[in-house]
Amino acid sequence: MLTERVLWAALLLTGGFAVVEAIGGHLAGSLALYSDAGHMATDAAAFVLALIAQRVSRRPPSDNASYGYARAEVLAAFVNAIAMLALVGWIAVEAAQRFFAPTPVAGPLVMAVAACGLAVNLLVAWMLSRSSESLNARGALLHVLGDILGSVAALVAGAIIHVTGWTPIDPLLSLLVALLILRSTWALLKQSGAVLMERVPAHLRYADIGRALAALPGVAGVHDLHIWHLGATRVALSAHVTLAHGDDWPAVLARAQRMLAADFGIDHVTLQPAWPVVPPGRRVIPLVAGRAAGPRAADG
Repeated sequence: MLTERVLWAALLLTGGFAVVEAIGGHLAGSLALYSDAGHMATDAAAFVLALIAQRVSRRPPSDNASYGYARAEVLAAFVNAIAMLALVGWIAVEAAQRFFAPTPVAGPLVMAVAACGLAVNLLVAWMLSRSSESLNARGALLHVLGDILGSVAALVAGAIIHVTGWTPIDPLLSLLVALLILRSTWALLKQSGAVLMERVPAHLRYADIGRALAALPGVAGVHDLHIWHLGATRVALSAHVTLAHGDDWPAVLARAQRMLAADFGIDHVTLQPAWPVVPPGRRVIPLVAGRAAGPRAADG
Protein backbone atom coordinates (compact mmCIF):
# COMPACT_ATOMS: atom_id res chain seq x y z
CA MET A 1 0.00 0.00 0.00
CA LEU A 2 1.18 3.54 -0.83
CA THR A 3 0.37 4.91 2.62
CA GLU A 4 2.30 2.16 4.40
CA ARG A 5 5.37 2.69 2.21
CA VAL A 6 5.23 6.44 2.82
CA LEU A 7 4.95 5.91 6.58
CA TRP A 8 7.95 3.54 6.55
CA ALA A 9 10.01 6.09 4.62
CA ALA A 10 8.92 8.89 6.97
CA LEU A 11 9.79 6.74 10.01
CA LEU A 12 13.30 5.95 8.73
CA LEU A 13 14.03 9.58 7.80
CA THR A 14 12.62 11.10 10.98
CA GLY A 15 13.91 8.49 13.41
CA GLY A 16 17.33 8.43 11.77
CA PHE A 17 17.74 12.19 11.88
CA ALA A 18 16.52 12.33 15.48
CA VAL A 19 19.63 10.31 16.34
CA VAL A 20 21.77 12.67 14.24
CA GLU A 21 20.31 15.71 16.04
CA ALA A 22 20.88 14.16 19.45
CA ILE A 23 24.55 13.54 18.56
CA GLY A 24 24.81 17.07 17.14
CA GLY A 25 23.27 18.50 20.29
CA HIS A 26 25.85 16.67 22.39
CA LEU A 27 28.79 17.85 20.27
CA ALA A 28 27.52 21.44 19.99
CA GLY A 29 26.35 21.66 23.61
CA SER A 30 22.91 22.78 22.33
CA LEU A 31 19.78 22.03 24.33
CA ALA A 32 17.68 23.33 21.42
CA LEU A 33 19.02 20.52 19.23
CA TYR A 34 18.37 17.99 22.01
CA SER A 35 14.76 19.17 22.37
CA ASP A 36 14.22 19.15 18.60
CA ALA A 37 15.62 15.61 18.52
CA GLY A 38 13.04 14.71 21.17
CA HIS A 39 10.30 16.27 19.07
CA MET A 40 11.40 14.25 16.05
CA ALA A 41 11.41 11.15 18.26
CA THR A 42 7.75 11.80 19.10
CA ASP A 43 7.04 12.02 15.37
CA ALA A 44 8.85 8.72 14.77
CA ALA A 45 6.74 7.17 17.52
CA ALA A 46 3.61 8.54 15.84
CA PHE A 47 4.68 6.87 12.59
CA VAL A 48 5.23 3.58 14.44
CA LEU A 49 1.71 3.81 15.87
CA ALA A 50 0.29 4.58 12.43
CA LEU A 51 2.05 1.52 11.02
CA ILE A 52 0.74 -0.61 13.89
CA ALA A 53 -2.76 0.64 13.07
CA GLN A 54 -2.29 -0.40 9.45
CA ARG A 55 -1.22 -3.92 10.43
CA VAL A 56 -3.43 -4.53 13.45
CA SER A 57 -6.58 -3.47 11.61
CA ARG A 58 -6.09 -6.48 9.33
CA ARG A 59 -5.68 -9.02 12.12
CA PRO A 60 -8.85 -11.03 12.81
CA PRO A 61 -10.16 -11.75 16.32
CA SER A 62 -9.05 -14.99 17.91
CA ASP A 63 -10.29 -17.38 20.60
CA ASN A 64 -8.17 -15.52 23.17
CA ALA A 65 -8.87 -12.00 21.83
CA SER A 66 -12.49 -11.92 20.78
CA TYR A 67 -12.39 -8.16 20.11
CA GLY A 68 -9.17 -8.39 18.09
CA TYR A 69 -5.95 -6.50 18.75
CA ALA A 70 -6.87 -2.89 17.98
CA ARG A 71 -6.05 -1.69 21.51
CA ALA A 72 -2.39 -2.58 21.07
CA GLU A 73 -2.10 0.73 19.19
CA VAL A 74 -3.81 2.60 22.03
CA LEU A 75 -1.61 0.99 24.69
CA ALA A 76 1.52 1.87 22.70
CA ALA A 77 0.29 5.47 22.39
CA PHE A 78 -0.24 5.68 26.16
CA VAL A 79 3.25 4.36 26.94
CA ASN A 80 4.75 6.71 24.33
CA ALA A 81 2.97 9.69 25.90
CA ILE A 82 4.31 8.84 29.37
CA ALA A 83 7.85 8.60 27.97
CA MET A 84 7.50 11.95 26.21
CA LEU A 85 6.29 13.62 29.42
CA ALA A 86 9.53 12.45 31.05
CA LEU A 87 11.48 13.98 28.14
CA VAL A 88 9.68 17.32 28.55
CA GLY A 89 10.52 17.29 32.26
CA TRP A 90 14.20 16.66 31.53
CA ILE A 91 14.32 19.51 28.98
CA ALA A 92 12.67 21.92 31.45
CA VAL A 93 15.10 21.05 34.27
CA GLU A 94 18.14 21.27 31.96
CA ALA A 95 16.95 24.61 30.54
CA ALA A 96 16.51 26.06 34.03
CA GLN A 97 20.04 25.01 34.97
CA ARG A 98 21.47 26.59 31.81
CA PHE A 99 19.77 29.90 32.53
CA PHE A 100 21.76 30.14 35.77
CA ALA A 101 24.92 28.45 34.49
CA PRO A 102 25.28 29.09 30.73
CA THR A 103 27.39 26.61 28.77
CA PRO A 104 29.27 27.22 25.51
CA VAL A 105 27.26 26.44 22.37
CA ALA A 106 28.78 25.91 18.91
CA GLY A 107 26.47 28.16 16.89
CA PRO A 108 27.66 27.15 13.38
CA LEU A 109 27.26 23.42 14.15
CA VAL A 110 23.79 24.04 15.57
CA MET A 111 22.81 25.93 12.41
CA ALA A 112 24.15 23.20 10.12
CA VAL A 113 22.37 20.35 11.94
CA ALA A 114 19.13 22.32 12.30
CA ALA A 115 19.16 23.24 8.59
CA CYS A 116 19.53 19.56 7.68
CA GLY A 117 16.71 18.71 10.10
CA LEU A 118 14.48 21.32 8.50
CA ALA A 119 15.18 19.83 5.06
CA VAL A 120 14.31 16.33 6.31
CA ASN A 121 11.07 17.56 7.90
CA LEU A 122 10.03 19.40 4.74
CA LEU A 123 10.69 16.26 2.68
CA VAL A 124 8.65 14.09 5.07
CA ALA A 125 5.80 16.65 5.08
CA TRP A 126 5.74 16.63 1.27
CA MET A 127 5.65 12.81 1.20
CA LEU A 128 2.79 12.64 3.71
CA SER A 129 0.81 15.36 1.93
CA ARG A 130 0.66 13.07 -1.13
CA SER A 131 -1.14 10.45 0.99
CA SER A 132 -3.72 12.81 2.40
CA GLU A 133 -6.49 10.28 1.77
CA SER A 134 -5.22 8.35 4.80
CA LEU A 135 -6.25 9.48 8.27
CA ASN A 136 -3.03 7.98 9.64
CA ALA A 137 -0.95 10.01 7.18
CA ARG A 138 -2.86 13.20 7.94
CA GLY A 139 -2.36 12.71 11.68
CA ALA A 140 1.36 12.09 11.16
CA LEU A 141 1.55 15.21 8.97
CA LEU A 142 0.32 17.35 11.87
CA HIS A 143 3.21 16.04 13.99
CA VAL A 144 5.72 16.88 11.26
CA LEU A 145 4.40 20.43 10.85
CA GLY A 146 5.10 20.99 14.55
CA ASP A 147 8.55 19.48 14.10
CA ILE A 148 9.31 21.97 11.33
CA LEU A 149 8.79 24.72 13.90
CA GLY A 150 11.24 22.93 16.20
CA SER A 151 13.91 22.85 13.50
CA VAL A 152 13.35 26.55 12.78
CA ALA A 153 13.73 27.30 16.51
CA ALA A 154 17.04 25.44 16.66
CA LEU A 155 18.24 27.20 13.49
CA VAL A 156 17.34 30.60 14.95
CA ALA A 157 19.11 29.73 18.22
CA GLY A 158 22.29 28.78 16.36
CA ALA A 159 22.21 31.97 14.28
CA ILE A 160 21.70 34.25 17.28
CA ILE A 161 24.49 32.57 19.23
CA HIS A 162 26.83 32.76 16.24
CA VAL A 163 26.13 36.47 15.62
CA THR A 164 25.68 37.82 19.16
CA GLY A 165 27.10 35.14 21.46
CA TRP A 166 23.93 35.31 23.60
CA THR A 167 23.71 31.69 24.80
CA PRO A 168 20.46 31.98 26.88
CA ILE A 169 18.54 31.87 23.58
CA ASP A 170 19.38 28.16 23.39
CA PRO A 171 17.52 27.05 26.56
CA LEU A 172 14.81 29.64 25.88
CA LEU A 173 13.95 28.19 22.48
CA SER A 174 14.37 24.65 23.77
CA LEU A 175 11.57 25.40 26.24
CA LEU A 176 9.42 26.56 23.32
CA VAL A 177 10.00 23.24 21.56
CA ALA A 178 9.28 21.40 24.81
CA LEU A 179 5.91 23.16 24.98
CA LEU A 180 5.16 21.94 21.45
CA ILE A 181 5.98 18.40 22.56
CA LEU A 182 3.89 18.81 25.72
CA ARG A 183 0.84 20.01 23.79
CA SER A 184 0.77 17.06 21.38
CA THR A 185 1.80 14.59 24.09
CA TRP A 186 -0.92 15.71 26.50
CA ALA A 187 -3.55 15.37 23.76
CA LEU A 188 -2.28 11.86 22.98
CA LEU A 189 -2.28 10.93 26.68
CA LYS A 190 -5.86 12.12 27.15
CA GLN A 191 -7.09 10.35 24.02
CA SER A 192 -5.38 7.02 24.73
CA GLY A 193 -6.31 7.16 28.42
CA ALA A 194 -9.95 7.77 27.56
CA VAL A 195 -9.98 4.70 25.31
CA LEU A 196 -8.31 2.50 27.94
CA MET A 197 -10.79 3.74 30.58
CA GLU A 198 -13.65 2.98 28.15
CA ARG A 199 -15.04 6.49 28.33
CA VAL A 200 -17.71 7.63 25.88
CA PRO A 201 -15.87 8.71 22.69
CA ALA A 202 -15.29 12.46 22.66
CA HIS A 203 -17.08 12.98 19.34
CA LEU A 204 -20.31 11.37 20.62
CA ARG A 205 -22.85 12.52 23.20
CA TYR A 206 -24.26 9.88 25.51
CA ALA A 207 -27.60 11.62 26.02
CA ASP A 208 -28.16 12.22 22.29
CA ILE A 209 -27.65 8.55 21.47
CA GLY A 210 -29.88 7.45 24.34
CA ARG A 211 -32.70 9.76 23.29
CA ALA A 212 -32.37 8.66 19.66
CA LEU A 213 -32.75 5.03 20.70
CA ALA A 214 -35.65 5.81 23.04
CA ALA A 215 -37.46 7.76 20.29
CA LEU A 216 -37.60 4.80 17.89
CA PRO A 217 -41.11 3.44 17.18
CA GLY A 218 -41.91 0.51 19.47
CA VAL A 219 -39.38 1.53 22.16
CA ALA A 220 -40.69 2.37 25.65
CA GLY A 221 -37.32 3.17 27.22
CA VAL A 222 -33.58 2.47 27.30
CA HIS A 223 -31.37 1.47 30.22
CA ASP A 224 -27.88 0.03 30.82
CA LEU A 225 -26.59 2.03 27.86
CA HIS A 226 -22.82 1.80 27.38
CA ILE A 227 -20.70 3.37 24.61
CA TRP A 228 -16.95 2.82 24.31
CA HIS A 229 -14.00 2.52 21.93
CA LEU A 230 -13.00 -0.95 20.75
CA GLY A 231 -9.73 0.50 19.42
CA ALA A 232 -8.45 3.85 18.25
CA THR A 233 -11.44 4.56 16.00
CA ARG A 234 -14.10 1.84 16.10
CA VAL A 235 -16.97 2.37 18.57
CA ALA A 236 -19.14 -0.24 20.28
CA LEU A 237 -22.50 0.11 22.02
CA SER A 238 -24.64 -2.09 24.24
CA ALA A 239 -28.02 -1.38 25.84
CA HIS A 240 -31.22 -2.87 27.17
CA VAL A 241 -34.20 -1.69 25.12
CA THR A 242 -37.61 -1.73 26.78
CA LEU A 243 -40.36 -2.65 24.31
CA ALA A 244 -43.98 -1.58 24.25
CA HIS A 245 -44.85 -4.93 22.62
CA GLY A 246 -42.57 -7.95 22.49
CA ASP A 247 -43.56 -8.80 18.92
CA ASP A 248 -42.00 -5.54 17.72
CA TRP A 249 -38.45 -6.64 18.57
CA PRO A 250 -37.22 -7.72 15.09
CA ALA A 251 -38.32 -4.42 13.54
CA VAL A 252 -37.01 -2.35 16.47
CA LEU A 253 -33.62 -4.08 16.31
CA ALA A 254 -33.27 -3.44 12.57
CA ARG A 255 -34.27 0.24 12.97
CA ALA A 256 -31.84 0.72 15.85
CA GLN A 257 -28.91 -0.82 13.98
CA ARG A 258 -29.56 1.32 10.88
CA MET A 259 -29.96 4.50 12.91
CA LEU A 260 -26.81 3.96 15.02
CA ALA A 261 -24.70 3.23 11.95
CA ALA A 262 -26.07 6.09 9.83
CA ASP A 263 -26.34 8.84 12.49
CA PHE A 264 -23.48 8.01 14.87
CA GLY A 265 -21.10 5.74 12.94
CA ILE A 266 -21.53 2.87 15.45
CA ASP A 267 -21.54 -0.51 13.72
CA HIS A 268 -20.72 -2.84 16.65
CA VAL A 269 -24.08 -2.91 18.44
CA THR A 270 -25.40 -5.30 21.10
CA LEU A 271 -29.03 -4.69 22.12
CA GLN A 272 -31.06 -6.76 24.55
CA PRO A 273 -34.87 -6.55 24.57
CA ALA A 274 -36.63 -5.90 27.87
CA TRP A 275 -40.21 -5.44 28.95
CA PRO A 276 -41.73 -2.39 30.67
CA VAL A 277 -40.63 -3.34 34.20
CA VAL A 278 -37.33 -1.42 34.61
CA PRO A 279 -34.79 -2.95 37.01
CA PRO A 280 -34.18 -0.72 40.06
CA GLY A 281 -31.07 1.43 40.23
CA ARG A 282 -30.59 1.62 36.45
CA ARG A 283 -29.84 4.57 34.21
CA VAL A 284 -32.97 5.34 32.16
CA ILE A 285 -33.29 7.38 28.94
CA PRO A 286 -36.77 9.03 28.84
CA LEU A 287 -38.95 8.20 25.84
CA VAL A 288 -40.09 11.76 25.11
CA ALA A 289 -37.15 14.17 24.78
CA GLY A 290 -39.40 17.18 25.39
CA ARG A 291 -40.26 16.02 28.91
CA ALA A 292 -36.65 16.03 30.12
CA ALA A 293 -33.38 17.58 29.07
CA GLY A 294 -31.34 14.40 29.35
CA PRO A 295 -31.04 10.95 30.86
CA ARG A 296 -32.39 10.59 34.40
CA ALA A 297 -29.80 9.04 36.71
CA ALA A 298 -30.98 6.71 39.46
CA ASP A 299 -28.66 5.24 42.09
CA GLY A 300 -26.43 3.58 39.49
